[in-house]
Amino acid sequence: MQFSSIGSGSKGNGTLIRSGETLLLIDCGFSLKETLARLAAKGVSPEQLDAIFVTHEHGDHINGVAALARRYQIPVYLSAGTRYVGKLSKVAQLQTIADASPVVVGEIEVLPVAVPHDAREPLQYLFHSGGLCIGVLTDLGCITRHVVDHYQQCDGLLLECNHDPYLLSTGPYPPSLKGRVGGNYGHLSNQQAAELLRLVDRERLQRLVVAHISEQNNARERVLEQLLPEVDAERLVFADQGQGFDWITLKEAGMARCDNTLFGTLSLGGN
Repeated sequence: MQFSSIGSGSKGNGTLIRSGETLLLIDCGFSLKETLARLAAKGVSPEQLDAIFVTHEHGDHINGVAALARRYQIPVYLSAGTRYVGKLSKVAQLQTIADASPVVVGEIEVLPVAVPHDAREPLQYLFHSGGLCIGVLTDLGCITRHVVDHYQQCDGLLLECNHDPYLLSTGPYPPSLKGRVGGNYGHLSNQQAAELLRLVDRERLQRLVVAHISEQNNARERVLEQLLPEVDAERLVFADQGQGFDWITLKEAGMARCDNTLFGTLSLGGN
């Protein structure tokens, strides 16, 4: 299995999952033109996409979904709540899915997982193929038992480290937005991400991708302060807003292999 990102952050998100001939896109928060350019940078043409899985209706995750799906006739999977919002009503191939009810697309089994976030019916996802599991877990305000139970054994995990609580509290956001981001239906802090790692099987984890980092309320050195006691640096990759991260290949035995030089992104400094 492989995974990559075309961008991660408040200005747009998109994650690619590949196994064999099956290629999935999770969310698309960019314009069609920008999406095509970002896909091309990862060596992907839109005709290769077998499906788009939507996590929730916020613009940084859904803005480009309808245009991409309509032009290239790609089926879109989403929760009943996200469908009810109506932002994708003009997409011909909508498939409604539900928490803990797996669906199979090509060579990949996809398990939706309900999470607490300020959206209609948000989902995150686990992807299984060939005995491997990739988890995508962003846009949730707290770690629930339901999340811990389902994300126990990931070989690859894309995990939100949105903010540092101190930087959020002293940062430029208005009080209402600070409350939303830091609340139980907002976004995970670095500390909450580290808490999740303490509760799951870290020995199996080949690669941990740090995602959805706030440009205003976080810094990489603060992320590393929290995560390095739980996962060694050789397994860490940072996703960024501009380029996401390059393809990571997971293997059934031993550590994952990165197709490009990723660890240069581990240098300390604000994002």
